[in-house]
Amino acid sequence: MTSTEPSIDLNADLGEGFGAWRLGDDEALLDVVTSANVACGFHAGDPSTMHRVCRAAAARGVAIGAQVGYRDLAGFGRRRIDYEPGELRDDVLYQIGALEAFCRAAGDRVRYVKPHGALYNTAATDPAQAGAVVAAVLAYDPRLPVLCQPGSVLFERAVAAGLTAVGEGFADRGYRPDGRLVPRSQPGALVHEPAAVVERATRMAAGGEVVATDGQVVACPVRSICVHGDTPGAVELARAVRAGLEAAALRVRPFLP
Repeated sequence: MTSTEPSIDLNADLGEGFGAWRLGDDEALLDVVTSANVACGFHAGDPSTMHRVCRAAAARGVAIGAQVGYRDLAGFGRRRIDYEPGELRDDVLYQIGALEAFCRAAGDRVRYVKPHGALYNTAATDPAQAGAVVAAVLAYDPRLPVLCQPGSVLFERAVAAGLTAVGEGFADRGYRPDGRLVPRSQPGALVHEPAAVVERATRMAAGGEVVATDGQVVACPVRSICVHGDTPGAVELARAVRAGLEAAALRVRPFLP
C-alpha cells in the first residue's frame, strides 16, 4: 500500500574528493540523506571514490544519482564552459555510464541525473546546454528523472521531452527574486546559520516557497532538498535539516517510487 503521508527527499553531493584528497564526510552523510548525488570524475571524483561511495550508498538503501558536470577538475566544475551541444551531450552520457558501472558492482543502478555547479546554473537558463543534458538522459535511459530547479529551462525541456523532472530546493543557498540561485561570487549566496537553513528547508518542503534576498516570497515547489556536503559542519547541518523536516510531519524518503 502506498503511503499518503507527505514526504520529502534529502540529498547531498558526495564523492567529490579526488585521489588522496577527501572532501566532506561521505560515510556520515550517507547515514542522514536519502539520495546521493555522486560525482562522476569530470568535476570531482575518481574510479575508486565512485566505487566506495556507490557501495556505501547501496548498503544503506540510499538512492544513487549521477552528478554530472563540466570537464573541469581544476575549477571544481564551477566555471562556465561554452560547449558544442553534441560534445556536452556525450560528456554527460559518458559520466552516467561510468557511474552505472560502479552502481552495478554494488548491486544497484543509477536512479536519476543531477547537473553540478556551473552546468546546473547554465542549464537552468540556456536552452542549448539544457537540451544537451536532456539528450544525454534520453539516449541513456528515458526512465531516469532529472533533478533540477523548478521552473528552470532544464526542468521545462525535460518535461517536454517526456522525462520526469524533479524540483530541487537548496536549504543553504540564497535565492534571487526570479527564483534563481544567487551566484557564489555575490553576497548572500550562502546561508550559514543552522536555524535559518532548517527553517528554509521546512518552508520549501511543506509550503513550496522560499524567501529571496530582497525579502520577497518566491514559489519553490520541490520534492527534494539539497544540503551541500562540502560546507563546514555539513553533517551536523544535514542532521538538523532532517530533524526539522521530520518535526514538520514530513517523511524523509527518496523521491523515487
